[in-house]
Amino acid sequence: MNEISLAQGTIRYRELGTGEPILLVHGFLTNGELWREVAPRLAADFRVIAPDWPLGSQQLPLNPGADLSPLGLAKIIADFMAHLQLENVTLVGNDTGGAICQLVAVHHPQRLARLVLTPCDAYENFLPPAFRPLQVIARIPGAVFAISQSMRLAPSRRLPIAYGWVTKRADDALTASWIAPALADRGIRREIAAVLTGISKRYTLEAAAHFGEFTKPVLVAWAPEDRFFKLRYGERLAKDFPNARLELIEDSYTFVPIDQPARTAELIAAFAREPATAPAS
Repeated sequence: MNEISLAQGTIRYRELGTGEPILLVHGFLTNGELWREVAPRLAADFRVIAPDWPLGSQQLPLNPGADLSPLGLAKIIADFMAHLQLENVTLVGNDTGGAICQLVAVHHPQRLARLVLTPCDAYENFLPPAFRPLQVIARIPGAVFAISQSMRLAPSRRLPIAYGWVTKRADDALTASWIAPALADRGIRREIAAVLTGISKRYTLEAAAHFGEFTKPVLVAWAPEDRFFKLRYGERLAKDFPNARLELIEDSYTFVPIDQPARTAELIAAFAREPATAPAS
């Protein structure tokens, strides 16, 4: 693991390969290990960077006062790219990370060459209805610790409200590692509560109003079986970005990097090899 120090705090990341950069963005209560079977496939031709973003499963909490609103998280990604002097980036988002990538594309597009959205929050679906009660619970002192304790056992982590409906092929050791930071660190639990309570559809709806201004290529790679992010959202994204196309990843739920890593990597790699041109006017 490498690490860099930003104004907001320390970000640890994995890096493989050389070439044009592909930056991977996981979602809430996961980390860069979400991409562990995708990153090596991409690293044959690209410089692949998989950070542990501050979304509840990283080892280090950020500095006190760091902005963990969706716009604050997008700024962290933008600052990360600037710190590493990344240019012509293919930015790839999944789950909550996909919503944040939409904000990066709208507010910080300068270093991007392309955008890839796998199943993720978008429009009015941020968070999906099934998870919105967590936003209320997170305001109760001690609630995040109690929820984390309830997920110590693998069967609890396989429940639909946990990881059961975001991946068909859950790895119990991996999901345990995603919960471990919340069990061990009060600072991480505070950040989980801050992320949850900061999420609002107003951010994704505001971003969507500006999709037309992002004319760089966009790949929407969606799982038709996804239970939380229905195919209609992928179709809507592909329609609203002016230079976008939709590809399907079958036999998968939200976590396509886990359920279908070969197909996911194949789509990303083929897309990243294409010229990053704007549509003809």
